Amino acid sequence: MSQGNDYTPPKVWTWEKASGGTFSSINRPVAGPTHEQALPVGKHPFQLYSMGTPNGVKATVMFEELLELGYQDAEYDAWLIRIGEGDQFGSGFVEANPNSKIPALVDHGPAEPIRVFESGSILLYLAERFEEFLPGSLTGRTETLNWLFWQMGSAPFLGGGFGHFYAYAPETLEYPIDRYAMEAKRQLDVLDRRLAETRYLAGDTYTIADIAAWPWYGQLVLGRLYDAAEFLQVHQYQHVLRWAREIDARPAVQRGRMVNRTFGDPAMQLHERHDASDFTHKTQDVLTS
Repeated sequence: MSQGNDYTPPKVWTWEKASGGTFSSINRPVAGPTHEQALPVGKHPFQLYSMGTPNGVKATVMFEELLELGYQDAEYDAWLIRIGEGDQFGSGFVEANPNSKIPALVDHGPAEPIRVFESGSILLYLAERFEEFLPGSLTGRTETLNWLFWQMGSAPFLGGGFGHFYAYAPETLEYPIDRYAMEAKRQLDVLDRRLAETRYLAGDTYTIADIAAWPWYGQLVLGRLYDAAEFLQVHQYQHVLRWAREIDARPAVQRGRMVNRTFGDPAMQLHERHDASDFTHKTQDVLTS
């Protein structure tokens, strides 16, 4: 791995060129919309605007888990936001999420629609709306939120840190890869030690903490993120692997992984989701693969 050329930062940074790498075309130092683009609205109160990245999967898994429990009023319309093409900078999306990141949710059920952005906020909002996947006791609720916020604070080092420099950066640089590989493995060790004690992150009950963490850390140890399982020696984290496999087998998780997905096996992609029947053309073999 190359260390690259020495770089001396100027006294004042200016945006003079694209940053390079996989997502260089959508990176910019300013917020706000770049174009007028209204968001579509379907037939259900819940309108989800997202893509099947780990953060997007959190929201779709949550909805599918609620539907699995029989909450028919958790039906939702999922609209694909192609982040590589800049859909998140359309005026409608920016109105739903000023930060221009997926997922974004608009609940049209109340008299005044409620926008919900940031994946952790969406999980908490839905958990409180339906009184599911969030324990009612002070101890259980607090432990769940401990791990939910741990994930929200930690995953950027896994994705924007390790994932970016290992898989997406325009140059292969030893220092940042070593720095973030060390942090990724430390985080996996945090999870492994916790899951050696309990079945799920907050205890014996599956909660929004697991729904938040699994798309990142579960899929990482299952070999689905950054093609980095061997590099990070994920086989060392046996308790995380046990947890990841158990959650991966849940039907709601299998469905949630498909929604707004645009990559991988076409049979595992469902670009938009407007009704439970949208899954019917997927074979059982695919849903359990």
